[in-house]
Amino acid sequence: MKHLAYRILAAFIFFTRLPFWRIAEVPKECYQKVVSLWPLVGWLTGGVMALTFWLTSFILPPGIAILLALTARLLITGALHEDGFADFCDGFGGGTTRQRVLDIMKDSHIGTYGVLGLIMYFLLLFVTFDTILGFGPFSDGAYRIVLLFLMADPFCKWVSSTIIYFLPYARTEAEAKNKLIYTRASLLEKILSLMLGILPMVIIVMVLQLFNDIPLLILACTTSILTAILLFHLMHRRIQGYTGDCCGATFIICELVFDLTALAYIHTYNIVTWQHLFSK
Repeated sequence: MKHLAYRILAAFIFFTRLPFWRIAEVPKECYQKVVSLWPLVGWLTGGVMALTFWLTSFILPPGIAILLALTARLLITGALHEDGFADFCDGFGGGTTRQRVLDIMKDSHIGTYGVLGLIMYFLLLFVTFDTILGFGPFSDGAYRIVLLFLMADPFCKWVSSTIIYFLPYARTEAEAKNKLIYTRASLLEKILSLMLGILPMVIIVMVLQLFNDIPLLILACTTSILTAILLFHLMHRRIQGYTGDCCGATFIICELVFDLTALAYIHTYNIVTWQHLFSK
């Protein structure tokens, strides 16, 4: 039990910039097993985003509330995942060989592909949430965004965490940025990670009785998983493995796909509803 507590603490220390390290000194081996507990950190980051958006939407324009919610996660994580995504874009965009891709991703400087990737990511994410707000009354749109924050973050962190199930680490421990290689998860750890990823979604659906939204969630989850599979295939083909940057990039891309799928479903539903009304 004490070992699990250390591993949970290690996950929050590793994936956030909050001073959890002050609670206790965590053995190094616990950091090698943090990936399976990554979805649990999503409970915190998704919850903070939802709370930030909900509170600020009462006193500020909705677009500002969305930006503040996104900023809140950046502050908590230190832009950890966004940094990995930018390095991923630079490496896979500019590298022509396996070693060149790895060298570019290890470079701390950001390049053209990284800048463009981050710009497009934040534009798509902001416009997605802003468009969702436009469907129906503001309260309905805000309600949907809060739920997306709470559900997408943990689930997509679980999807991204499965990278260690299918791919080997592409570097040696000495070459790793943080001098750390994640260990393979046991069957029990895989089940725990899955439960941590889907539990917020299940609780929200059951407590709020959102049974009509189950097709939306199934579709969003499916597209996120398929996106991860394609990314894993790309990583295997280009660098024969994964890096920490690949983990962050997978999360960023899968979460964006999750939210875009939700928007597409809501948009299609509204079109069908309006067509039905005009046909009468």
